[in-house]
Amino acid sequence: MRLSLVSASLIVLAGMTAACGGSGDSSAPAAPAAETPAATPAPEAEAPAAETPAEPTAEPTAAPADEAAASEGSPEFASLPAPYNTADYARGRRTFKLCQSCHTTAEGAGALVGPNLYGLFGREAGTSEGFAYSPALQEADFIWTPDKVDHWLENPQTFLKGNRMTFAGVRRPDDRTAVIAYLMTETGYTGE
Repeated sequence: MRLSLVSASLIVLAGMTAACGGSGDSSAPAAPAAETPAATPAPEAEAPAAETPAEPTAEPTAAPADEAAASEGSPEFASLPAPYNTADYARGRRTFKLCQSCHTTAEGAGALVGPNLYGLFGREAGTSEGFAYSPALQEADFIWTPDKVDHWLENPQTFLKGNRMTFAGVRRPDDRTAVIAYLMTETGYTGE
């Protein structure tokens, strides 16, 4: 039985390492790079001159394409105001998975542990129908804007003392921007 648990633990650990981009990913690109220079020295006079300019040209070409894609954002967010129009939809959807066990986003959907977020932007805090808010949110005097949601998601407990949300927060600014953009598209955002 112990051998089975140890084997299972090792398999899970190996799977987590592979899923998180463990050392297997970094060694794979290194091996082809090492093989390419080994093949290059054989015809020293002609091949190095041809391959050396090809490699630097390929790298700068790839880098601006990546930067352009990052600055363009996902097409789903193109109509949103900056900086949300440059966010990554897949990252926003993935980050929202942290929220979906407590919140719904569909119009008319009920509240779960937390309120339905449809119509969040432009709504007064603590006023979504069908949800029993903490006294701190009932007494809060602000309208939900993307900036307020950003500060809330950074750390709900420090944003508004006394609220009952037991979520630690979204620490990475890019993740917060992406999940806010995702919420804007999923909750009927129409602008401010």
